[in-house]
Parts: sequence; C-alpha cells; structure tokens
Amino acid sequence: MMEGARYLFIDFEFTMPERNWKGFYPEIIEVGYILVEGGNIVDQFSSYVKPIKYPHLSKRCSSFLKISQQQVDTGITFKQMLEKFSKIPTVSSLKIVTWGNMDMKVLRNNCLHTELSFPFDGKEIDLSMEYKRFFGNQNQTGLWRAVQEYGKEGTGKHHKALDDALTTYQIFKLVEKDKRYLKKPKPATIGDVIDFSKLLKQHV
Repeated sequence: MMEGARYLFIDFEFTMPERNWKGFYPEIIEVGYILVEGGNIVDQFSSYVKPIKYPHLSKRCSSFLKISQQQVDTGITFKQMLEKFSKIPTVSSLKIVTWGNMDMKVLRNNCLHTELSFPFDGKEIDLSMEYKRFFGNQNQTGLWRAVQEYGKEGTGKHHKALDDALTTYQIFKLVEKDKRYLKKPKPATIGDVIDFSKLLKQHV
C-alpha cells in the first residue's frame, strides 16, 4: 500500500424489483465504508438508506439481503448519505476501492435521478478486475470466493455492506502483499558476487 495514500473501501446493497415494477432502477438501501490512511483504518460508517422510487422492498430483496422494511424506513436519506461522504477528509484525493463496478454505477445513477452531485472525484479502483488480471482468471471472481481462494474467511456476513467493505480491504492487502513479493529482487548468486574471470586470471 502506498505510503500516505488514502483509500475508501466502500460497498452498497441495492433494491431488487418485483416483476411488475415499471421504470425500476436499483437504489442504494445500505452503505458501508472504511477509510484507510497509511495502512490504518481511521474511520468507518454503516447505515441503511431509504429508497425513493420504490420505498417498499420486494420480498425477494428482503429475503436475499436479510434487510427488513423497518430497517430501511429508519435509515438515512440518500441526500444525507451524500452529505456524509462530503465530510470525509480529503475526499477529492481519495482512491475509491470497490469489488466490481456496480457500486459506482448505481451511485452515479441514483445521483442522476435525484439531481444531486456525484460525491467523489478521486481515482476509482475495481479490485475484482485487478484480482482477475493479477491471477489471470478468465472470469470475475465473487468477493467471498476470492478471499476463500486465499485460504481466508470474509469478515462478518456476506451482503452486509460494512462487512463486504472490510472483506474488500482484506483482499486488497493480500493482493498488495503478493505484488510486493513478486517485485522483490532475486537473491544474488555467488557468480554475481565473485568475478570469476578475474579469479581465473590470478591463477594462470
């Protein structure tokens, strides 16, 4: 991890439609993030978020994400979530890390529908693509499968926004460690240390 670099590991959970929902688009209903500076977690945040277009969750969404209607009803508004982002220190110079590209796509789309400004302008990193390139995988790997491929377990529960953000950070550290290992120079051989041509001339 780059010295002094600031990373925001973030994860969202979204609404899922019923079949007859016209004009549906995924809305953020849970946010979790951790702010990392110099390799240390300096802040973390988690909250449910009230959807606007379809305020009532579908049965499929509640069942799959284990999120109740009461939880989203008592959550913060989408605007309040954006205000929370704007208060993150040095938000403009952050590197935003997600697993997959859906999180930022949905956030941008939600901002478009609510006519509110997208909160980030730092570099966005899709860790799932970095993982895919690093290991030469043909297909993208799911977040929790990726951490298990490292012989580890994810943090907390899958599809819980803060736990997924923490698990993304866990994989990020493992990949960065492997990158550093591959960049290390090979140990010098005895041939590198001793100039055999000079040694032979001395004995001729």
